[in-house]
Amino acid sequence: MNQRTITLLRDAFPHRPAFDTALSAALLHRVAAGAEPEVLRLYRSAAIISFGPRDVRVAGFAAAAAAGRAAGFEAVERLAGGRAAAFHEQTLVLAWEMPDDAPREHIQERYVETAQIMAAALRRLRVDARVGEVPGEYCPGEYSVNAGGRTKLAGVGQRLVSGALHIGGFVVVAESARLRDVLVPVNRALDVPWDPATVGSVEDELGHADYADVERAVREEFAARFTIVPGSVSPEALAMAEELEARHLPAGAGLGASQCSLCRRLSGRDG
Repeated sequence: MNQRTITLLRDAFPHRPAFDTALSAALLHRVAAGAEPEVLRLYRSAAIISFGPRDVRVAGFAAAAAAGRAAGFEAVERLAGGRAAAFHEQTLVLAWEMPDDAPREHIQERYVETAQIMAAALRRLRVDARVGEVPGEYCPGEYSVNAGGRTKLAGVGQRLVSGALHIGGFVVVAESARLRDVLVPVNRALDVPWDPATVGSVEDELGHADYADVERAVREEFAARFTIVPGSVSPEALAMAEELEARHLPAGAGLGASQCSLCRRLSGRDG
């Protein structure tokens, strides 16, 4: 077991889709400042389209966000890069914030470690989970986790700031058809080529899936590698997330990042 101690948080805010992302941003900056320990948050997602920074700059972004909302998925701008991904209530989200004085030095190693943890967790459930990109997958990435080389079950991304980093990940537990159906018009609007057949879930592989079982498998896999202690989100992190929430809403929705002094102050620290 690695001697690092990680505080496990399980707080979630399903009725405020952008707040979960804002909380990850707040924890990232507080970890960077030494105000929080290394934390791992595992939580059930709301129904969202998680857009990367590149997505929000393309001409089709407004249409993509509208397509998501028409299907009941709110638009959120996430911390890590990559293209659009869809999450819903049967998606387990991982947000891992860790201090690092030189966060750029071990980017690939962290991708490998996180993807291996997620794949090992799914193998605990008897899924043929492998690390690697499936040709034509949504939000493509070298460190996606797939089922038998056929469908994407999980993904991982990173965001670096001075003094810390965020690793974001997800596992689709069930109801892959909902994700496939919403990603078709979203990616059409963004002009992103992909293969809808690559959307998968644990349920698709096993014939059934329980969210609690998948979360437990992920927790157990982390506990096999690190010392895990339970915790809860600090009031200070919640307060910062309140100020950052608007930054993760699409343009034109509520308070924009350019109007938020805290957002401007923090954005200058991004690595």
